[in-house]
Amino acid sequence: MPTTTDDKYSRGVVGVRTGSDAYPGAAVLGVEGAWRTGVGMVRYVGGEKASALVLARRPETVAGAGRVNAWVIGSGTDPAHRTPDEEQALRKLLSGEVPVVVDAGALDLAPGASAPLVVTPHGREHDRLREAAGLAPLGDETDTDARSEAALETAAALGATVLVKGATTIAATPSGWGRRITSGTPWLASAGTGDVLGGVLGALIATGSLATVDDLGPLAATAAWLHGSAATQAAAVHGPIGGPITALDVAHALPGIIGRHVTPG
Repeated sequence: MPTTTDDKYSRGVVGVRTGSDAYPGAAVLGVEGAWRTGVGMVRYVGGEKASALVLARRPETVAGAGRVNAWVIGSGTDPAHRTPDEEQALRKLLSGEVPVVVDAGALDLAPGASAPLVVTPHGREHDRLREAAGLAPLGDETDTDARSEAALETAAALGATVLVKGATTIAATPSGWGRRITSGTPWLASAGTGDVLGGVLGALIATGSLATVDDLGPLAATAAWLHGSAATQAAAVHGPIGGPITALDVAHALPGIIGRHVTPG
């Protein structure tokens, strides 16, 4: 919770380098998720099309690079269409000291990265990530115990925190810490909700105080819990068993969830 002595910088600055001409909405959703989680500033770095949509939706966003406390990369991008300049820029972030949330189209760059990382794959992406790290793919996404063990194994192999998305989301760190998060709703299985989650996680990292890399695990679990709780609240508006929601509905519900659970001071 911000105090009377905070300003926009002390509340944390998150950099978002997501979206593409093919998927510009991912940039909008990630930025929206970050703002709705309570970060002090969001910087967006991306193409003209995505930048225009981000600023039309959230004009308080700063378009352009600058000092940040955390990065979110990869959402709404395709490595098959990544330019050499973009790859060089992403690898520079992944070799830096600022924590990076790595999603979707940047997951292939995670193995060998030296920055503090949280990778956020869904099941199929997790299998590809495991293969890239020299591990056998899991395949079966229904066995929660096996998914938890696999996430811990992946985290150890990558030296990164892993957040495997699903009906039960799994958070795991290289040191062996793990959590299962079940705060969501089946209505959350909708396009763009993962992009919102990336923004939520980036904001929590940017506003938090990291003593060690393992602190990223609890932050990842918290982000998943907030995201799932916001989705459950948004769906509940439509009746006792919930109803259809969109990714922006999830983002809009975040402040209410945070406001009811924030600790003063």
